[in-house]
Amino acid sequence: MKRLLQELKEYKAASIKAPLFMIGEVGLELALPVLMAYIIDNGVMKGDMKTAVMMGAVMLVTAFLSLGCGAMSAKCASYASAGFVKNIRRAMFENIQRFSFHNIDRYSTAGLITRLMTDTTNVQNAYMMILRMCVRAPMMLILAMVMTFSIHAQLAVYFLYALIFLGVALTLITVLSYPIFQKVFRKYDDLNASVQENITNMRVVKAYVKENVETEKFHKASGKLYEMFCKAEKILVLNSPMMQLAMYGCIMAIGWFGAQFVVEGSLTTGELMSMFTYTMQLLMSLMMLSMVFVMVSMSAASAKRIVEVLEETSDIHNPADPLYEIKDGSIRFDHVSFSYYTHEFDKNDEDAVLRDVNLEIASGETIGILGGTGSAKSTLVQLIPRLYDVQKGAVYVGGHNVKEYDLDTLRNEVAMVLQKNVLFSGTIKDNLRWGNENASDEEMIKACQLAQADEFISRFPDGYDTYIEQGGSNVSGGQKQRLCIARALLKKPKILILDDSTSAVDTKTDALIRKAFREDIPDTTKLIISQRISSIEDADRIIVLSDGVINGIGTHEELLKTNAIYQEVYETQKKGAEDDE
Repeated sequence: MKRLLQELKEYKAASIKAPLFMIGEVGLELALPVLMAYIIDNGVMKGDMKTAVMMGAVMLVTAFLSLGCGAMSAKCASYASAGFVKNIRRAMFENIQRFSFHNIDRYSTAGLITRLMTDTTNVQNAYMMILRMCVRAPMMLILAMVMTFSIHAQLAVYFLYALIFLGVALTLITVLSYPIFQKVFRKYDDLNASVQENITNMRVVKAYVKENVETEKFHKASGKLYEMFCKAEKILVLNSPMMQLAMYGCIMAIGWFGAQFVVEGSLTTGELMSMFTYTMQLLMSLMMLSMVFVMVSMSAASAKRIVEVLEETSDIHNPADPLYEIKDGSIRFDHVSFSYYTHEFDKNDEDAVLRDVNLEIASGETIGILGGTGSAKSTLVQLIPRLYDVQKGAVYVGGHNVKEYDLDTLRNEVAMVLQKNVLFSGTIKDNLRWGNENASDEEMIKACQLAQADEFISRFPDGYDTYIEQGGSNVSGGQKQRLCIARALLKKPKILILDDSTSAVDTKTDALIRKAFREDIPDTTKLIISQRISSIEDADRIIVLSDGVINGIGTHEELLKTNAIYQEVYETQKKGAEDDE
């Protein structure tokens, strides 16, 4: 909770005002039974209507003031809780943006969404209730108890019995329900994951006629969540009968023994009426406390999940005195080893994805990278812009260790088109400006010409103002890849990495893109990952990766003579091409 309270910031004043107004409401509300007793004993019973009317007016004003304080308390509490959670969401989102790929791998997308939406809503409701009920209920409980003891101590003892009974009952309910709610929110993650996966891949679902399968998967996840909630509610539902038992027990005890005390003369009729009023106030306070306990039980699990994200620190940081300029696009791997699973491992550890990689690439070179599935091609290039950090060895760009550079500087100079191409909702121009937010129309057109995207954009009725649907669903896979390449080119990087980013385009377009790279950006270092030899055969050098180690380096002709893996891939693809003809 301490970490969450750091996000109160500008809402501290409202958080203080809400309980202060609530104190005012409670104080005024507690005065009402005293005024009522005075009216009965000194006005009604004595036939003094003047006193009854005057005190009735005072009682009416007191009631309205109490309502006003309650309304202001509710307003301040709502403002503070909504603002508090707004800051929490913002802090979570900002911290997520700082995550390295390694940090992102620890959380599911659905889990992060649940934390940002469902968990924060639970915290908001709990905080609003704490500001109001956690002040009102204990204060009302204590002051009402004081008032009852001041009226008749012997009769007020029965309230203590009720308090002890409810205290034990509520504690047991809270202790039993809390672990269940912790599991509930993990089930929320599963449900959100099912929904997200289905909606994102709706076209695939329909193509394979798997609507019934996906519906059954959703029902299963939803059913498990339902079962967990039912299990928790079976415990929480005991709140109401416990409260009612205590309430009716107190009323019966006060009614029975209070009547005897009135007959004996140790208690007046007005005081007995006040005792009944205080009884209701006490029991309502206890009811409020029970509601607070329930909400806190739910929100405590949510708060813990939120704090996990807030306290997650990126394992990639800017150096103390970073470099803000990259001299050129040269790259050097010096005995680099990397693993996704552990930070400390031996050179020959089986967990290592890359093992003892040594590689030098000159600025302006075009490098092709070939390898089978799982050969760590993507991992190799992701180490260059520090999307991951190496565990052993070092990666150098422009003559300096990548860990010496300012992160933004490094990633702006190393443009990477990821294997999974992503376009965002907005126009084509909006998406292109991700590469350079200040890019002119002429610069965007030039980048699209290099990426062979201008040709199909020009055919759209709205041209560069064409709206791209979420995920780029209204453009083809090849068009999406070309737009992503154009977006990367707008950065005018010193290093351009294409991670299998032309797999969906035809060989003619692929060749035109490579030709444009050679002629228009000769000084840019280009790393092209491809499963298709035709896409990399004209590269200055080709790297063959196998099981995380470099199996061979050379030109197309050299590798055809010396490298068995390259020969096998080439012959297979050549045979496939001949069969297609």
